[in-house]
Amino acid sequence: MSDILNKPSHIISLATSSVLVAVDVSVWSATKQDREISNEVTHSKNADQSAGRFVKNLLANNADHKAVVNYRQTVYNWVMRRTYDWNKTQRTLPHVSLPSFMAEYHAHEVEFKRLLEVFLARYSTIVSDMAFKAGTMFNRNDYPTVEQVRSKFSMRLYRTEVPLGDFRCQISQDLADDMAEHYNKQAAEVIQRILDDQSQRMVEVLTSLSHSCDVDEVEDKDGNVKIKRRKIFDTTIDKAREMINVYKEFNLTNDTDLEDARAKLEMALRGVTVEELREGEVSRVQVKDAVDDILSKFAPRVAVI
Repeated sequence: MSDILNKPSHIISLATSSVLVAVDVSVWSATKQDREISNEVTHSKNADQSAGRFVKNLLANNADHKAVVNYRQTVYNWVMRRTYDWNKTQRTLPHVSLPSFMAEYHAHEVEFKRLLEVFLARYSTIVSDMAFKAGTMFNRNDYPTVEQVRSKFSMRLYRTEVPLGDFRCQISQDLADDMAEHYNKQAAEVIQRILDDQSQRMVEVLTSLSHSCDVDEVEDKDGNVKIKRRKIFDTTIDKAREMINVYKEFNLTNDTDLEDARAKLEMALRGVTVEELREGEVSRVQVKDAVDDILSKFAPRVAVI
């Protein structure tokens, strides 16, 4: 008997409003296990050879090498900020964020390549210096050629559509029901993780705005108390406005609390410039009051998620 297995609406919503992305950054660790030294150490300690091993840091934490290796973490942190959890290897990116995400990816790609070229240009000199730094541990055969080293570094972006799957199968109704329940449960879990993440990010942005718009009481050398405005950075306002635009298009469950917070934040920042917040007392107080009001209603809801 032929039956139609309905596609979960959550999956359809995700497929029409987002894509899956993954950024893979490969680097050369510049380490190598030395069995001869490992055997020397274990023997001197009267230990079994399998009790320990010695790993050589071939470049002795060279700054140029560390810069390009550490940039992998920079890219990872950026991806985590700009996307939402899908599975262990892929992240969900709203369609509305795709143009800016691609521009930022290319900028990271350029910087990664720049750092790599700086390191490669100095690689031969670094290896020569290691002949002195490493002493008798130095073995020229441990060091690949420049081109071999280059091949060990890469940065790639993978982008795919959210899979819908082929749900029209020649299966019994019982199996169709089981599959539908499985897909709906899986989709609901993804949706909930995204909503939780969005809610937490909203609280973080609101809290940052409230803090920036506040003032500090400072005491001068004569003991007089003065009011000092806290610094407001362009990035703080830019992040808030970006969130307003993304959440307007990417609210997968039409969550009313999230939309209410988003809409009120948009209204609070409408027509307000960073310069006004830095210099204008009225604008600063109005924005802080509005943001604190949003937080008072939205933050408690997030706390119980």
